[in-house]
Amino acid sequence: MATTTQGLGTKEHPWDLKTPSGTSEYQMYRDEAADPPAIVCQVGSTQLRYHLRAIEDLHAMLKAHGDWMLLGSADEQKPAAEGTVEAWGRSADNPVGGWYGLKKGLRGRFGMYMPPLLEALGLAEVEHNPKNNRMRAL
Repeated sequence: MATTTQGLGTKEHPWDLKTPSGTSEYQMYRDEAADPPAIVCQVGSTQLRYHLRAIEDLHAMLKAHGDWMLLGSADEQKPAAEGTVEAWGRSADNPVGGWYGLKKGLRGRFGMYMPPLLEALGLAEVEHNPKNNRMRAL
C-alpha cells in the first residue's frame, strides 16, 4: 500500500507519497486555480505538473481496461512502452488528446507518480516490486 499522510491534497497539507518501488518520496497537491487545473508533484527541488483530471481519467481507463496494467514510467525524452500507463498518459487517444504532463521537458514519469496517488485515494491497487510494477482499478 502506498504510504500517505492524512494530507488534504492542498499546498499547505499535501499528500506524502512514495514511488511504487518505495525508493523515493514525493508530495502531490491539487492546484485548482491553475490554468488548466493541475496536480502538482514536488520531487525534491523538481516540480512536475499533470492535468488535475488525470485522477478521474486514469481511474476510468483502468476500470475499462479491467485488469492489471504495467506502469512503464519513462522520462519525456524516452519512448514509453506500448500498453503501459505511461504510454496512455501521452497518447493522442486519451481524454486530453496527448500529454497529461503540463511542463515541457518534465511531462513524463506519469506512470511513476500518478499510480501511488490513485492508490492513496483508494481508487487503485499498485504493486511495490523493485521493477516492472503494475496497477489496476478498485
